[in-house]
Amino acid sequence: MNVNLLTSDSIQRRSLHDELTDRLRALITRGDLAPGEKVPEKELCLQFGVSRTPLREALKVLASEGIITLRPNRGATVTALTVKELEEVFPVMGALEALSGEIACQHITDREVHAIHKLHETMVGHWKKGELQPYFRLNQKIHEAILEATRNDSLKSIYRSLSGRILSARYIANMSPERWAKAVEEHEAILKALDQRDGAKLSKILKAHLANKLSTVKDWLTAQLPR
Repeated sequence: MNVNLLTSDSIQRRSLHDELTDRLRALITRGDLAPGEKVPEKELCLQFGVSRTPLREALKVLASEGIITLRPNRGATVTALTVKELEEVFPVMGALEALSGEIACQHITDREVHAIHKLHETMVGHWKKGELQPYFRLNQKIHEAILEATRNDSLKSIYRSLSGRILSARYIANMSPERWAKAVEEHEAILKALDQRDGAKLSKILKAHLANKLSTVKDWLTAQLPR
């Protein structure tokens, strides 16, 4: 792992636990820590300016989400994914995303919709430049914004407990130009449904969007397997 990929500034002590957890999750989402890779605890402690104790507490949180696997005397590794797991988790997440779209349309404000439009505009800019990782980060923010708009803590908790297991694969899997263009087209449809507050339409679009993502991720994961 190249530590230069990590954020260089030390973490402020006032929110140490949450900040550490969020930063570790971001490293995995971006692919800086890949599935199956051992977490370099010593390097991360030096990079973030923290001791082993808070780092390991953050790793326990991520382990509870299924993102990290902890083994006695062997440290932590980023949880490796299997096609079987993807096929189990993605349909459940698709149902939850569909529900989140339906509920979000009942509660989302004009201000929140406008913020999502701005995220989308920036995301499309990255797509046009072929910048995959910045595109995925904005993509994730859009889906999180829709989930937040549900105002439903139970739904958010269940969704996030599942999404953590496939977070890295969902946002680092490479797409063909055709699939990437299709994903952007689907996001345009998501915005239109949000503008219209059409929960039934948004529900259908989000479920199909995740099903298409599953196909992309399965192809990517299969390509990573030893031949």
